[in-house]
Amino acid sequence: MLTGKTIVLGVTGGIAAYKSANLASMLIKLHADVHVIMTQNATKFITPMTFETLTNNKCIVDTFDRNFSFDVKHVSLAKRGDLFVVAPCTANVIGKLAHGICDDMLTTTMLATRAPKLIAPAMNTGMWENPILQDNLIKLKGYGYLIIDPIIGRLACGDTGTGKMNSEEVIVEHILTFMAKEHDLKGKRFLITAGPTQESIDPVRYITNHSSGKMGYAIAKMARLRGAEVTLVSGPVNIKAFEGVNVVPVKSAKDMFDAVTTCSTEADVVIMCSAVADYTPAEYSDQKVKKHDGDMAIQLTRTQDILGWLGEHKKAGQTLVGFSMETEDLIENSRAKLDKKHADMICANSIADGNTGFAVDTNKVTIITNDAVTELPLCSKEETADKILSHILTL
Repeated sequence: MLTGKTIVLGVTGGIAAYKSANLASMLIKLHADVHVIMTQNATKFITPMTFETLTNNKCIVDTFDRNFSFDVKHVSLAKRGDLFVVAPCTANVIGKLAHGICDDMLTTTMLATRAPKLIAPAMNTGMWENPILQDNLIKLKGYGYLIIDPIIGRLACGDTGTGKMNSEEVIVEHILTFMAKEHDLKGKRFLITAGPTQESIDPVRYITNHSSGKMGYAIAKMARLRGAEVTLVSGPVNIKAFEGVNVVPVKSAKDMFDAVTTCSTEADVVIMCSAVADYTPAEYSDQKVKKHDGDMAIQLTRTQDILGWLGEHKKAGQTLVGFSMETEDLIENSRAKLDKKHADMICANSIADGNTGFAVDTNKVTIITNDAVTELPLCSKEETADKILSHILTL
C-alpha cells in the first residue's frame, strides 16, 4: 500500500524506542522507503544498526556526520519525505518542535520539511498531564501536526497511567490513512453495516447466521483510507475495526434497525452488508415455548426489513447499497431485490463457491444497478471493497 512513498521515522530517547524497530519493519513490509533519524539519547535504548538492517538505509544521528555521500542531509530528507513520523516522541522533543528549537538532526529536519507530520508521544503520566506539555501539543496541532495520543498502561517507571506509546498497529493505520489512497471520498459520510445478528431464544441460546463481518469491515477500512467519515454498525464479530472508524456495536436485528435508522439521517452513502436474521423468536414464555417429546417448538416473528425501510425513507441525494447472497438465480433474484428495496445498487455473490461468501478472505461480486450488470473478478475482500467504492462514485 505504501509503494513509492518515503517515510522519515524519528526515534527519540524513551524506553518505547524499542517498539520503533517493529514499526519500521511493518512499514517496510508495506513497501515504504523508510529513513530513520535518531536523537543521541535514543541510541542509549536501541542501536542505529538495528534500523539500518531493517531499512537498508543509513540511520542518521549526528548532524555533522561525514560518513556518507555529500548532501545537506537534513535538507535532502526534508524534501524527500512524504510523511514524517516521530515515535516515540518525548516531552523534550515536543517542546523543541513547538518552539522551533533545532539543536539536533531530527528537530532540524522536522523544521525544514513541508511534509505532513505525525507524532506518537510516550512519557511518564505526570509529564503527559503537565499543562506545559499539553500547551505544547495544542501549539503543534495548530501547526498541523497529527497527535496519536498515548494509552493507559504500565509504564517503565512502574506506574500505571496514561503515557504508554500507542501500538505500532494503530500508528501504521494512521500512516495508511494519511497516504495509502487518494482521498476521493473526503467529505462523504458513510454508514456501513456488518456481521450477523443474534436473536435470543432464551437466556442461554440464540439464533444467528454464519456472517463473519469481513466484507463490511473491509468496506469500512477502504472507505476510511479514501478519506470518508465512516460509521460501522456491527453485529458480534471477532474483527478489530480500522483506526478512525466509528463502531456502533449491536446484537439483535432490532438493535441494528434502531442504530441504522438513527445514523442514516446524516449519511451520504448507506451500505447494508450485514446478514440480519429474517426471524426472531417471540418473547420466551411458557405459553410461547412448548416442548413436544423432548423437542422445542419456538414461535417466530419476522424481523424488520432494514434495507426496505432505508429504501422507502431514502433522503434526496443519498446512495443506498445492499448485498445479496444467493445459491441460485443470482442475477434475477438480486435484480428483484434492487427493485423491491428501492436500492441504487446491489452487490450480489453466490455462496455456493468455497472462495466466496461467509468467513473466507476472497469474494467475487456482481454489481447490479438499474442500468448495468458488472461482474468483478475474484479477489481479496479489501480489493473487492475498493472496486465497490469506485463503482459507487460513478452513480
